[in-house]
Amino acid sequence: MAAIRPLPRVSSFSSSAFSFLDGRLGDAGDLSQSPSLVSELRTEISELDRRLIVLNRQLESGLSAYASFSDGVHGLFVRVNAKLADLSSSTRVPGSASDDGDEVHTTEHVVGEELPALAKEVAQVETVRAYAETALKLDTFVGDIEDSVASSLNKNLMKTSQSSNFQEVRLHAIKTLKKTEEVLSSVARTHPRWTCLVSAVDHRVDRALAMLRPQAIADYRALLTSLGWPPLLSTPTSSSLDTRKSNDVQNPLFTMEGNLKSQYYANFHALCSLQGLQLQRKQRQLESYKGENALFHQPLWAIEELVNPLIVASQRHFTKWSEKPEFIFALVYKITRDFVDSMDEVLQPLVDEAKLAGYSCREEWVSAMVSSLILYLVKDIFPAYVGRLNEENEAALRSEARVSWLHLIDLMISFDKRVQSLVSQSGILTLQEDGNLQRISSLSVFCDRPDWLDLWAEIELDDALNKLNPEIEKERNWIVKVQEELVSSSNVYRPPIVSSIVLQHLSSIIERCKSLPVTHSRARFLRLTGSPIIQKFLDCIVLRCQEAEGLTALTEDNDLIKVSNSINAGHYIESVLKEWCEDVFFLEMGTEEEVPDLENIGDSSVGMFGEELMKLEKFRVEWLNKLSVVVLRGFDARTRDYMKNRKQWQEKRDKEWTVSKALVGALDYLQGKMSVIEGNLNKMDFVKVWRSLASEIDRHFFSSILMGNAKFSDGGVERFKEEMQLLCGVFRAWCLRPEGFFPKLTEGLTLLKMDEKQLKDSVSRGGNRLPECGIRHLTGFEAEKVAKSRVFS
Repeated sequence: MAAIRPLPRVSSFSSSAFSFLDGRLGDAGDLSQSPSLVSELRTEISELDRRLIVLNRQLESGLSAYASFSDGVHGLFVRVNAKLADLSSSTRVPGSASDDGDEVHTTEHVVGEELPALAKEVAQVETVRAYAETALKLDTFVGDIEDSVASSLNKNLMKTSQSSNFQEVRLHAIKTLKKTEEVLSSVARTHPRWTCLVSAVDHRVDRALAMLRPQAIADYRALLTSLGWPPLLSTPTSSSLDTRKSNDVQNPLFTMEGNLKSQYYANFHALCSLQGLQLQRKQRQLESYKGENALFHQPLWAIEELVNPLIVASQRHFTKWSEKPEFIFALVYKITRDFVDSMDEVLQPLVDEAKLAGYSCREEWVSAMVSSLILYLVKDIFPAYVGRLNEENEAALRSEARVSWLHLIDLMISFDKRVQSLVSQSGILTLQEDGNLQRISSLSVFCDRPDWLDLWAEIELDDALNKLNPEIEKERNWIVKVQEELVSSSNVYRPPIVSSIVLQHLSSIIERCKSLPVTHSRARFLRLTGSPIIQKFLDCIVLRCQEAEGLTALTEDNDLIKVSNSINAGHYIESVLKEWCEDVFFLEMGTEEEVPDLENIGDSSVGMFGEELMKLEKFRVEWLNKLSVVVLRGFDARTRDYMKNRKQWQEKRDKEWTVSKALVGALDYLQGKMSVIEGNLNKMDFVKVWRSLASEIDRHFFSSILMGNAKFSDGGVERFKEEMQLLCGVFRAWCLRPEGFFPKLTEGLTLLKMDEKQLKDSVSRGGNRLPECGIRHLTGFEAEKVAKSRVFS
C-alpha cells in the first residue's frame, strides 16, 4: 500500500491556486468531481510540458543558427583584421633612401587598388552585420507574437485564467506588432533591397493578424451582448419624427459601469489599435504607388459592430414599410441622432488614445448608419421601384410610379441634409470633398449605378417639361416683362416672364443635382436634365421667330415685337447661364474628365453649358441681323427712285428747293420701324441693330450715289450735304455724333466740298495725300472717282 503524501502547507499556495480551488471546490459536493479535475489538470500539464519541449527545441535551433552565423561573421572580421595588418605593414615608414621608389609604388598600389576593395568589403561586412541583427530582432518579435496569439487561442488555458490575463496577452501582442512594424518601416526606408526579409516577416505577421482580429471581434461582440446591445428600438410616430431627443431610448454606452465598462474600453482600444496597425502596414506596402492614399481609409471596425445589430433589428420594421419609405428614413435618422452624442463623449477619447489619425467617431457612426441604409435601398427598395417603372403599361400607373420615384428622391435629399447637419455639429469636419460627402449621403447609391442615375434624370426631365410646356404655350408669358425689382439685370435685358419661369425650373434641377455627392455624377445628371431644358426653350424661341418671318416676312410691327421678345428672352438666359458657369460648382464639373457614354460634358473654357451658350449666341446674332436686313430692305425699296435720279445733283438751287419726298418717306419708315424695335428690344442688342443698319446704309448710299456716275454741281453738293444731315439726324436719337457711323458718305462729301485745286492735289500721286486731308476710309480709286464726279462752274 502506497504511502499517503501529506498536503503542502497553506502558506505555500499562490493567489491563483486559491482562486482556482475556490472556483472548482466550492462545497463538499464538488469533492466527488475531484478525479475528473485531477485528470483535467494532468492533461493540461502534459500539454504545457509538450509545448515547453517544442519551445526548447526552437530555442536550441535558433541558438545553433545564431552560433553558426556568428562564426561566419567572426571569420569575416578575422579576414578584415588580416587585411588591415597587411595594409599597416605596407604603409610603414621606409628605412633608407634607396627604397624610395619601391615605397612610392607600394603606396600607389595600396591607395589605388587595395583601399577601395577593402572599403567595399568592410561595407559588406557592416551590411551583413546589420542584416543579421535586424533578422534576429524581427525573428524574436514575430516568435513572441505567434506565442501570444497561440496562448490566447488555447481553449484549455482560457478555462483556467482570468479575462484580464487575456487582455494583457492581447495587449502585449499588439505592442509587439507595433514594434515589428516600426522595424519593417525603417528597413523599407533605409534598406529597400531587403525585400525578401520584409516579405517573409509580413507573411508571418499576416497569419498572426488573421487569427488575432477575428478573436478580438468575437470578444467585442460578446461584450456588446453583455452590455445589452442593441437596445430596444422605439419606432417613430408622426408626433416623434421631428423631436430632438428621445427619452425612451436607453444608451448602454452611457449606463455601463464597473468591470464591464473597463473590459469594454479595453476591447474597443485593442480593436482600434489593431485597425491602426493594419492601416500602417497597408500604407507601407503601397507607399510606392502614388495617389493610393485615398484607399487607406476604412470604416472603424468597432463602430461597424455597433451598427450591424441595430440594422438587423430595424429590418423587421423596414419590411413592413415598403410602401412608406418615409418611416424607414425617419427610423434610421432617429437611431443615428439618439446615439451620436455617445460617440463623441465615450468612444472618441478611446480612438484618440489608439492614435487613429483622421478618424471621428461621430462621422464614422453616421457613415456606418448611412451605408447600412444604402445597402437596404440597393437590395430591396430601388429594384422594386425600377421594376414598377418597367412593368407599368397604362399611362396612369406609369405616372404614379414616377411620382413615387420622385417622392423617394425627395426623402433621400431631406435625409442627407439632416445627417450632414449631425456631422457638421462637431465643428472639425469639412464636407466639401467628394469622399467625405459620399460616405454620409444616401444618394451615393447612384454613384455605383449610372443606369439608375440615367433613369432618375429621365424622370426629372419629364416632370420639368410637363410643368414647363403649359407656361411656354401661354402667350401672356411672352408679353409681360420681368419686373425690375425682381431681377437686377432685367432693365438691361427686358426679358419676358417666360424666361424667368424657365430659369426657375432649371435652378430647381441644379439644386437637386447639388445633392449628389460626386462631381462626375452631378455633371452627368445635369447634362441629361439641364441641357434638354435649355434646348427645348431654344427650339421654342426659334420656332416663334420662324413663324413670324413665315407669315409676313417681318413687315408688320407685331412680328418685329415678337422677334424682339424672343431675342430678349434668349439673351437674358444666355447671360444668366454665363454667370452660373463662373460659379465654383460648375467650374469643378468643367475640370472633370469626360463622363463615359456622354459627349461634351462641358467646355472648361466656357463652362458646363458651353454648347448651349454657343447656340443661344448664334440664334441672337442671326435674328438681330435679320431685323436689320428687314428694315434695310424696306428702306431700300423706298429710296430706289431717289437713287436713280442722278439729275437732281446737277440742278441749281433756288428758293423753292425742298428735300426729296422719296427720301423723307424712307427716313420716316426707318424711324418708325426703329422706334418699334427700340421700344421692345433690349438696349445692348438694339445698339447692334442700328449700328449694323447705319453701316449698310452708308455702304449702299455711297455705292449707288457717289459711285453711280452722277455729276455734282455746286448746288448738288449743297443738296447732298443737307440731305445727308437729315439722314444723320435720324440716328442722332441714339448717339451724339452719327456722322462717325457713315464714314464713306462723310468722307465723300468732304471731297465734294473741296475747291478744284485742293481736290486735284488730294487725289494726285495715287491718293497718297488722302490721309492728310482726313480721308481714311476711301481707297485711291474711290476718291478719284468721286473727284471726277465733281463739276465746277
